[in-house]
Amino acid sequence: MTKQIISTVAGLAGLLEQQKQAFDRAGAVGMADRRRRIQTAVDLLVKYHKPLVEAMDADFGGRPRGYSLMNDVIGSLTSLKYARDHFEPWMANEPRAPFPPYDQFGAQAWVMYQPKGSVGIIGTWNAPLFTLFSPLASALAAGNRAILKPSEVVPRTAQVVAEAVVDMFDPLEVGVVTGGPDMGEAFTSQPFDHIVFTGSTQVGKAVMRNAADNLVPVTLELGGKSPTIVARSADLATAAFRIGVAKASNAGQLCVNPDIVYVAREQLEDFVAALKRTFGELFPSVPGNPDMVAVVNPRHLARVESYVSDATQAGARVECAPAPVATDTAERRRPLSIVIDPPSTAKIMHEEIFGPAVVVKPYDQIDEVITDINSRPRPLALYYFGEDAGEQQRVLEHTLSGGVCINEAMFHAAMEDAPFGGVGASGMGHYHGREGFLEFSHARTVFKAPAYDPRREWGLLPPYSEQFLAMMEAQVTP
Repeated sequence: MTKQIISTVAGLAGLLEQQKQAFDRAGAVGMADRRRRIQTAVDLLVKYHKPLVEAMDADFGGRPRGYSLMNDVIGSLTSLKYARDHFEPWMANEPRAPFPPYDQFGAQAWVMYQPKGSVGIIGTWNAPLFTLFSPLASALAAGNRAILKPSEVVPRTAQVVAEAVVDMFDPLEVGVVTGGPDMGEAFTSQPFDHIVFTGSTQVGKAVMRNAADNLVPVTLELGGKSPTIVARSADLATAAFRIGVAKASNAGQLCVNPDIVYVAREQLEDFVAALKRTFGELFPSVPGNPDMVAVVNPRHLARVESYVSDATQAGARVECAPAPVATDTAERRRPLSIVIDPPSTAKIMHEEIFGPAVVVKPYDQIDEVITDINSRPRPLALYYFGEDAGEQQRVLEHTLSGGVCINEAMFHAAMEDAPFGGVGASGMGHYHGREGFLEFSHARTVFKAPAYDPRREWGLLPPYSEQFLAMMEAQVTP
């Protein structure tokens, strides 16, 4: 097959059909092929890391290259290397106990894990490499082929990704397509064997509807308003520092970023001061600061600023860190807007912020916080800062989220030996570790019968004897 960047729906459909045919011809996918494919992805990122980080910097209008290396290149490499170095034992058949009496006559049973076939992976703009290559690691470890679609919101990065994939991979193993929303719509309407999508809940619903037409299983990583609880038992300075560092990461443009911070009412002002201090130490200035990530485009900047403006008009107090100064209108770097106690009707209380702003809400009792969290759609992450073990356990047992960090934020997403994913409105399915391998595998039960079959001599086959009904009745036991 000709190696080329595909940008048409017909080309996508043709590539998928050829991948499916190649999958059927090849049969079992051995360890060597799986390891080679994962290693090719590793080699791709090593070879192309410089043009990739340059493209991300240009697409964002300012994204530190060291940050892009850490978040996207090294983050992806970590997932790929973990899968490469650990998938072999995951492939083994799992013996299962046959049911009686066949277990006594030599029957055997096991579960074998087979690749599903071709996996479609749609990346997002905020982590344009990680959201492609981290799930790819799990898909390849499971023996699948894949087709990637980078986000059109970061067009330079998408182009470099496409060129790199075409250069490094056989398209029958890993292919790539480019395009905008129309291609995304067509992509999710194809008869893949599994689809991975990272993005908004609204678009995730559309992806699921399209996939349903072909009964394609989906892994959806959708984000949400990740709540953060600062308990009275927390070290306030440490909590403010770690939350501030999280908000500084990618200018808050991450699906697991803290969105609403709940602080005890009597500690509210001290927390706000500590958060402002932390952010000011990280970014003493904003305009032209090469360490600060810009908001990705004018549309997203206007969206975030509209949330803050709406909250202000609704009566919320807004503090900025560092203090805002006049900036070039073309520059999209912004200080952190701390929106304090907005009313429940404010847009910022309902929409995922996904940018340089955060809500801080005072509370009196922890159960108020739990009730408020549970009144909202299930978030992708929940963060608890505090040392009260009983209260910590109460929060864990009375809330539901994709993942949790205690006394930190966002670190759970870096756990390669644990599943990463959402629940409810924040998504379904997961990748990373053995759970990611299982996500992209078909668990196939195999029963191997013994030579001896006792059913006829035991009167279990027609024509039934007079004792058959009594025998069955005798098995109905509590």
